[in-house]
Amino acid sequence: MKLTCTLALFASLVHGASQFNGLNYNPKRPDGTCPNVYQVQDDLKVLRPYTSKLRIYSVKDCNQGEPVLRAMENTDWKVELGLWVNKNDAVYEADKQELLRLTQFFDFKKQVSAVVVGSEAVYRQEQTAEQLAAKVREVKSELVKVGLGSIPVTTSETWPSYFQPLIDAVDFVNMHGFPFWEGVSIEKANDKMFEHIYDLQAAAKGKKVVVGETGWPSAGDNYELAVANLENAQRYLQDFVCRAEEENIEYYYFNSFDQSWASTNNASNVEGNWGIIKNDYVTPKFSEPIYSCSASTSSGPKSETNTGTGRLTTRCKTSS
Repeated sequence: MKLTCTLALFASLVHGASQFNGLNYNPKRPDGTCPNVYQVQDDLKVLRPYTSKLRIYSVKDCNQGEPVLRAMENTDWKVELGLWVNKNDAVYEADKQELLRLTQFFDFKKQVSAVVVGSEAVYRQEQTAEQLAAKVREVKSELVKVGLGSIPVTTSETWPSYFQPLIDAVDFVNMHGFPFWEGVSIEKANDKMFEHIYDLQAAAKGKKVVVGETGWPSAGDNYELAVANLENAQRYLQDFVCRAEEENIEYYYFNSFDQSWASTNNASNVEGNWGIIKNDYVTPKFSEPIYSCSASTSSGPKSETNTGTGRLTTRCKTSS
């Protein structure tokens, strides 16, 4: 009850303010250790001014599904539950069995907005599109058996890896797009991102296309013409969020927190720097307002200071 009242207070503070449609979230601690329910509750307090919807990538890794669902009980939080898929199908099977176990203890119809079977498994060449599509259909079937057939099931893939067998299998297309990794300049980044959205909308033939991941790193090495810095991170965020709102595109922004435990074995040493909250899991990376859709999208960033709540203040225009 204490948590419920606290979160209700946060909700009342941000009532009427525009927020992120959703955020990606990994509840592992800054040192990479597994979370408990109290730590997840603390995270929800930090994130509540920004959203009421999160996506996690595995219910079995760190057994994180249970503390996340437990922390969200008796609140208006909703979560997309991920099942991790790689080349070892035993990993998928363990996640699937944990998902089914959790259905016995939590109100999925209230708390779970979707189940996401795999994240970029085809892109990593660990599954074929046909193999992954079969897993999506299997999870859908298992949820029907326990009376949860109304919960949408999808998979997440990068835009060029969302092949037709996946589009046919999912309830909605959940695409990833990162213009930073295409090496484009910040000035062209959002046009590039929306080109990919439009292409998948055409291929989806009426199925909803949701952006499951997009963002821009605030630090790290550059990648071709893409420059990783705070100014560009806010520029991309503002351009994308305002355009997504105007065009009624659902999205989960990447990422909730900077992750100091994330791998540095990549092309540009940026993996820990995608969050809207710093890697202490408390301090907002941007000052208020994070974005303002009534202002020019080319305006510069606010200084990197902590203003306390970090709540979003927006006045997004509606399309005529």
